[in-house]
Amino acid sequence: MSQKFFSFLKKILFSGFLLYGYNLFAYQFNVIIPINIITLSIVSIFGAPGLIALAVFKLIV
Repeated sequence: MSQKFFSFLKKILFSGFLLYGYNLFAYQFNVIIPINIITLSIVSIFGAPGLIALAVFKLIV
């Protein structure tokens, strides 16, 4: 049980760092994705394709 919990926690932390790094780069282009529970969930589940989808969605809307 603790192995699954730590694996899940590692995914959440990695997703947070990935979003933070993306926002550092995207700040220049004004395409910032907020770091909240929904965006963290999407990036945790889908990974980099989820991040790209969020960025494209942000550009369209």
